[in-house]
Amino acid sequence: MPEITVVLPTYNEAENLPRMAAALMALPVPLRVLVVDDSSPDGTGALADALAADHPDRFSVLHRTQKDGLGPAYIAGFKRALQQGADYIIQMDCDFSHKPEYIPDLIARLEQGADVVIGSRFMRGGGVDSEWSFYRKLLSWFANRVYVRTILGIPVYDATGGYRIWRRETLIGLDLDRIRSNGYVFQVEMAYVAARLGFRVAEIPIYFPDRQAGESKMDLRIQVEAALRVWQVMARHRALNPTMRRTTAYPSP
Repeated sequence: MPEITVVLPTYNEAENLPRMAAALMALPVPLRVLVVDDSSPDGTGALADALAADHPDRFSVLHRTQKDGLGPAYIAGFKRALQQGADYIIQMDCDFSHKPEYIPDLIARLEQGADVVIGSRFMRGGGVDSEWSFYRKLLSWFANRVYVRTILGIPVYDATGGYRIWRRETLIGLDLDRIRSNGYVFQVEMAYVAARLGFRVAEIPIYFPDRQAGESKMDLRIQVEAALRVWQVMARHRALNPTMRRTTAYPSP
């Protein structure tokens, strides 16, 4: 079996982390979980430390001293997972908007030949919370199915989706030091760089419910900023091609 690591960034997820840990451990797939905590003031980091102490073969924690955005948290987590020897790396939120039961489907699609698989809300069979307003549904659908897809020319229906599984070789090949985004557009930049470097990007449909506990970190300002930064992502990476993949692994910390 490949070594599979879930990279789980957290900030004030004390209500969700114990439940998410139990859900991940209950899956019929052997997983390791790397919690990347940005010094949560609600004690999430201490809960993660307790999980690592109780289950040292399943959990580890990366404590970051400052909260500087989702992108840097994921990059730090990806590098640590690679250094720990992970073959497949899963990224997901801790708030149950990314349902753990999709993990076997993500793994299965990766093993069919993809280099990265995205849990897609906007491909056929996917969906979002029924409580979303018509405006929110339309904005998200347009941003992914039309705006990002047209500007960047990538064959992805949900480029902003953050529920993904990566092959080890894919994350190394991207050269994570190329990724500079700090916020919602981080997901777009990762998908675009993967496509420009010739990696095989696939999607599976998922249902995306709203979080039930804790507070959302997303607001309209962040979404508008991400839309504008899509052009910056294109300008930064449009010259990439498959010959520019990184080939050397990341050194141990």
